[in-house]
Amino acid sequence: MAGSSIWRRKGWAAGISGIDWEKSERSRIMIRIVLAVITVLAGMHFCSPAPAETKNAKIVLKIATLAPKASANSMDRFRELVREQTNNEVDFKVYYGGVQGDEDDMLRKIRFGQLDGAAFSGHGLGKIVPEVRVTELPYLFWNYGEVSHVRKKLENTMNRLFAENGFFVMGWGEAGFVYSFSKVPVTSIEIARQQKWWLWDDDPVAKAFYDALGISPISLSLTDVLTSLNTRMIDTAGITPYGAVALRWYTRFQYMSEYPVMNAIAAMVVTQKSWEKVSPSSREAIVRIIEEHFKDAGTAHRIANEKSIQVLKSAGISVVRVDLDTPEAKFVLDASRKAREALVGKLYSRELLDQTLAYLAEYRAEHPDSTIMKIE
Repeated sequence: MAGSSIWRRKGWAAGISGIDWEKSERSRIMIRIVLAVITVLAGMHFCSPAPAETKNAKIVLKIATLAPKASANSMDRFRELVREQTNNEVDFKVYYGGVQGDEDDMLRKIRFGQLDGAAFSGHGLGKIVPEVRVTELPYLFWNYGEVSHVRKKLENTMNRLFAENGFFVMGWGEAGFVYSFSKVPVTSIEIARQQKWWLWDDDPVAKAFYDALGISPISLSLTDVLTSLNTRMIDTAGITPYGAVALRWYTRFQYMSEYPVMNAIAAMVVTQKSWEKVSPSSREAIVRIIEEHFKDAGTAHRIANEKSIQVLKSAGISVVRVDLDTPEAKFVLDASRKAREALVGKLYSRELLDQTLAYLAEYRAEHPDSTIMKIE
């Protein structure tokens, strides 16, 4: 029940380093698939030489991320454009790979002035503006079209809320849809309740959903998950397909769900105090660059997740098929609705939830052929 576009490992090589690639034809197929993913990401984000370290810019904004340097979230091209179009007034020093700690550590360092901002998943963003989690509710969205429509409609509201809390949102993105991964096929509520589910640091959205399902999860940081899977402290977790491969979690699972649980949001934010140090003309240039450079970021993640699903299948991960007309499935969907109601007044207002659902209904009315996304 937790996802993130930003991962701690050193890229795809680390994510697949434990595999003996010479043993079978299936392994060679996996190599080709993984290389295809790398090629897609490289084409979108490394289309020019990587810039050097900060080149004596007047203002250097320090940004942290859990993303590896070689990930789809690379900022190198963005930094180059910023230096060029602000006449070297502004540059970014990016701390990749979680070297500044997890998202709670990053937020703490931002508040102490040690960092200017960070690229956060919904987990970290929600610590600043709880309302942002309204679009990460379980089983809210059926597909990417719905995600894009609703989040775009809410963007101005969210930008305002972050500003009220002292932050400027530099760019919105997503990590993709999160699926449940397990060691056994979870085909009933009874089986689900027998598993040891991971909960990301007492995440309130996931906790509300687990409570509605009658599941008692185990709260751990993102960085403790792989070790805990190895020791069997946990045996079930939610993550995006890309994350499952990049973090090597897939090596500890045999099954994944057919339908996604939720769509994970992401954004890069800086403090208003740091942002206001930048001249108005440079701020305009940076916003323009963000609009141009990050417009394909969501597409990159969606492609990476699709390719990752093929990697997972080739690695032997089986998809657990579910009939949505069964009482079990209806119970899960009902639990998701109970969870969203339980969070009213805690994370978001009734008005914001109703507005979100209204935007979703609007999209479905305009797109009657909108279907529920699933793994084929």
